[in-house]
Parts: sequence; C-alpha cells; structure tokens
Amino acid sequence: MTLQELDFSRAISKNDLLDALKDEANQLHINDFMKTCSFLKKSMKYVHPHYQEEYIKMYTEGYLKGYRDVKNDKNSYEGKLNCEELFEAVKLLEGQEELMKKEFGEDLSFKPYMILSLYTTFILEEPVHPVGTPFPGGLKVREEESIYYCPVKDNNQNNPLAVCGFCIAHQEPDM
Repeated sequence: MTLQELDFSRAISKNDLLDALKDEANQLHINDFMKTCSFLKKSMKYVHPHYQEEYIKMYTEGYLKGYRDVKNDKNSYEGKLNCEELFEAVKLLEGQEELMKKEFGEDLSFKPYMILSLYTTFILEEPVHPVGTPFPGGLKVREEESIYYCPVKDNNQNNPLAVCGFCIAHQEPDM
C-alpha cells in the first residue's frame, strides 16, 4: 500500500504508515537520490557559504540514512495516528512537490524528502531537522527533557516550502 492508498477516513496505525512508507521506499532508485541531491546543491546557492557544505552533507546523509532506516525498520509501533494531521502533512508535501517541479522542472525527485519527513515526524516522533541542525546565528535544533526545540519554527509557519506546520519541534524560547 502506498501513501496514496491510505484511507484517511479510518484509523491509521503507525504500522500502517510504516508499511506505506516502506512501499514508497521500495519504489525509489539511485537516480531519485541523485536528482534529490542535485536539486539540494542547486537550492543551497541562497544559503550563506559558511553553512552550504555542512547542510549538503547533512541532508544527503540524512536522505540515505532515512531511506535505509525506513526499509530496515522491523519495529512494531503502538498507537494510532491523528488522521487529519497526517492527511494535512501528506497534502502539504504533495503541494510542495508541485511547487518545486514548477520552479525547477519535472526532473526532480521529492520522494526521499517526503518519506523521511513523514517517518521522522509520525513514526519516530522526532523533528524533521535532526538535533544539532545548525541555523544562522549559531542556533541549532536541540532536545531538552524529551522536548525538541527549533530556532526557526515560528518564522517558517507560513512558508509553503517548509514542513514546520507538522514538525513536532517547538519554537525555541527567547533566551
């Protein structure tokens, strides 16, 4: 069962979503990762040069690790998902894919990003950006007492290309 085949009108377990993500991951090819990484490098031209290399390395490794983790995840997860939140997240990601294809052309693979975003958020219950992800100003995503904090969440809530709307991280409080 793929993401498009999930029935959002009924309860969806974490295991149902994991199965769908595994099916999506099984449809990926090395070319998808090459396209994703190529796009990533192109999109980094607007990022301060100090962060470019670190971001590219972090995201490239993250996509590959996430892909491997999804495919090899043999855990059984307890609990049902909030179908409305999951549906909104999938629709947001599908909309982002369309925006990206309009902007950068059809030769773009968005699936690794989609799989990783949904897996970390809804299965692992972790933020989309891993703990330690750097942001300008020396700020980083961090965890304290099992709560994740992001320094840029509030600034990106209305960004159509951000996943902050469904990421579980909280806005970093002002220090």
